[in-house]
Amino acid sequence: MNIMDFNVKKLAADAGTFLSRAVQFTEEKLGQAEKTELDAHLENLLSKAECTKLWTEKIMKQTEVLLQPNPNARIEEFVYEKLDRKAPSRMNNPELLGQYMIDAGNEFGPGTAYGNALIKCGETQKRIGAADRELIQTSAINFLTPLRNFIEGDYKTITKERKLLQNKRLDLDAAKTRLKKAKVAEARAASEQEVRITQSEFDRQAEITRLLLEGISSTHAHHLRCLNDFVEAQMTYYAQCYQYMLDLQKQLGSFPSTFLSNNNQSSTTPVQSVSSPSVLASTSASLPSVSNSMVTSGLSELKSSSGSRKARVLYDYDAANSSELSLLADEVITVYSIPGMDSDWLMGERGNQKGKVPITYLELLN
Repeated sequence: MNIMDFNVKKLAADAGTFLSRAVQFTEEKLGQAEKTELDAHLENLLSKAECTKLWTEKIMKQTEVLLQPNPNARIEEFVYEKLDRKAPSRMNNPELLGQYMIDAGNEFGPGTAYGNALIKCGETQKRIGAADRELIQTSAINFLTPLRNFIEGDYKTITKERKLLQNKRLDLDAAKTRLKKAKVAEARAASEQEVRITQSEFDRQAEITRLLLEGISSTHAHHLRCLNDFVEAQMTYYAQCYQYMLDLQKQLGSFPSTFLSNNNQSSTTPVQSVSSPSVLASTSASLPSVSNSMVTSGLSELKSSSGSRKARVLYDYDAANSSELSLLADEVITVYSIPGMDSDWLMGERGNQKGKVPITYLELLN
């Protein structure tokens, strides 16, 4: 019975406090009651916290989009994370493309130029896919998780304490309003005591909130370290991808123009590689390919002379008719020019066999 009476009294007191706050808040909005303003330092800290929360959320969400562009995959990962279960492993886009290329290359024949190139490209795409997985995992641990911990942890605590501060302020201002309205000395004494108590509670809560908000500077410092980790992870990823493509370029050499040119273009149209100027400047010494000027010079010299040169075959070539010579990748043949021959062809000899060969399949040897 006593416990029930205590609960009823507590419920009535809570209801009274809630009603008092609601009345005070409404009168403030209507301009009928005075409001205790927070000091400028605390207001600045509150503004800084809100700004930090806003931009942290935006950066976190856009980073998730960058690392996983597929929204359905992001939703699936979110659900599995909330269920505390591991999401099923699936091929990412580079791995899937790589597998398609390998399957196509095997279908066309690993011994053909196109099939062999597809297989090599597919293997490189799979390596890029593995590097992509590593980037996602590293970024999630070192960058996204700290940002999420701030949003779901620290900032929630700040929001809770800020709400308590707002309630304590309403209690203080409501007590001040009652003191102004008190006419009887006994009522004034009780109101003054209430103002002192609510002022003390407000000051204590303001100090707690201030200490939490001042921790935002430490949060910025922590997020700066996490940002450095993210940049390092990206740098590692792009460096790996660049190295993989350099290795692929070494394997492929120069593609025959018959593969690279569009259907409505001449086979003699040069195909230019696209690279960042800064990357080319720093890595030109290590690139394996021979410059176009050197190749053109060697071919022009060969065509203008009556001599012959050795040439390495870059890709398999099946003769279209009896006037042409079939070629095998990596074999070395003798080539020379005949007056009146088409500029895209040379005469090739291998033992007792000879016939026309396309110059784009050849690499002239010194």
